[in-house]
Amino acid sequence: MRHLIIYAHPNENSLNHNLLNTVVDTLRSQHHEIIVRDLYKIGFDPVLSLADMQGQRMGKASDDVKTEQDHISWAEQITFIYPIWWTGLPAMMKGYIDRVFSYGFAYRYDQGVQKGLLKGKSTMIINTHGKSSEEYEKTGMDKALTLTSDHGIFIYSGLEIIRHLFFDKADRASSEDLEIWKEQIKNLYSKHLIHY
Repeated sequence: MRHLIIYAHPNENSLNHNLLNTVVDTLRSQHHEIIVRDLYKIGFDPVLSLADMQGQRMGKASDDVKTEQDHISWAEQITFIYPIWWTGLPAMMKGYIDRVFSYGFAYRYDQGVQKGLLKGKSTMIINTHGKSSEEYEKTGMDKALTLTSDHGIFIYSGLEIIRHLFFDKADRASSEDLEIWKEQIKNLYSKHLIHY
């Protein structure tokens, strides 16, 4: 299977990077083709410019955006790995979505009806956040995140979400927590990659 990983965290010693390595190692052990797009490492420009907006209207993309779109077109399955900051996507990941998931590539409107153009591809999303799951549930933030990211971005673009993992209290995770999360990731990828 052709697997694309889109990753956004600036710290190579972070929990997110540890989870990235777990995904990569699991996929490699199953002999999948893998491309990792570490947005900070490649210096991706997350700022949607006027030139980007004008290009989108004409169906044209800048070279850096076209490169990312080619990777998405190549992939059969996509994993997104990023922390939840201020109850949303980090600016780097949000800018990636703004620029790369453009009209005519990720979605379009046919006679006023929205159509996701990434249909046929599946995705897994791995997020870390500092608050507890109980706090998110109590405030409704868990549902808000599902609406804004899952429905507002990924499903809207036609992607089938296999699983969205939230690892909570990430800023104070123990080594035992990390091992449990890594095992959860390994089991998830081993189970679902067989069927796709």
